[in-house]
Amino acid sequence: MGPTASGKSAVAVEVAVALGDVEIVTVDSMQVYRGMDIGTATPTPAERGGVPHHLLDVADPAEGYDVARYAQAAREAIDGIEGRGHRALLVGGTGLYFQAVVDGLVLPGRWPEVRKALEADPDTCRLYRRLRVLDPAAAAKMEPTNRRRVVRALEVTVGSGQPFSAFGPGVGWYPTSPWRIAGLWLARAEGSARIARRLAEMVDGGLVAEVEALRSGGLSRTARQALGYREVLDHLESGTPLAEALALVESRTRALARRQRMWWRRDPRITWYGTGAKPLAVVPSLLGDWRK
Repeated sequence: MGPTASGKSAVAVEVAVALGDVEIVTVDSMQVYRGMDIGTATPTPAERGGVPHHLLDVADPAEGYDVARYAQAAREAIDGIEGRGHRALLVGGTGLYFQAVVDGLVLPGRWPEVRKALEADPDTCRLYRRLRVLDPAAAAKMEPTNRRRVVRALEVTVGSGQPFSAFGPGVGWYPTSPWRIAGLWLARAEGSARIARRLAEMVDGGLVAEVEALRSGGLSRTARQALGYREVLDHLESGTPLAEALALVESRTRALARRQRMWWRRDPRITWYGTGAKPLAVVPSLLGDWRK
């Protein structure tokens, strides 16, 4: 696990090849979408090194895909891998998806009509105040301005008739786990440099054309909000200058990396491996620890 652009995918393939009995399960909320390859840095067939990868390109960009659907698919993939006598290596940076599988988070259902009514209210702070009355425990764990989380908590609370906080201990709970968990860590300056280089490679590799093709085929609300895609869509649909859109992609990717670091560093079960310009240098240490 670890922040974006830390080299997780390349390190995972090297580890899998060295161990020989490993298949990779991707833990990424956007790499599940077919055709969203360049902007999500989905490993190419060549980059996968002959190692089987699961949960890449499993959904159409026009459909929604959420954590509950992912958790079920991931468990099925892991069962299949272990049934073949192999081991599953989870790789990615979407913390909620990771905990849904590793910690078996209890995932509430969906109440579309309730959500539609909540979304009609543009005042996020007012919605938060409502949540604070209905479920103060849940409200205390989120920022009042985090509209996505506030609306989701209210949707569950109103729709189910139970407080959102009643659905298990949530993401701040780190039980003893049978999984060995490794995290890749790199200095912020190096992370920023890697993000900038990767974005330049995405643009050279056809990011704008990829977004244009996806737009013509239809994109779900979730897919449209993917980092890199929403900014290029603003360029294509609203006339935002491309340079401005790409600058936003870079700054928002750096912000994502900060949030990911904050998420992962709370988990005491992770063994951290510092990386620099050459992430593959950590592979011997990883293999040495995992073979103990």
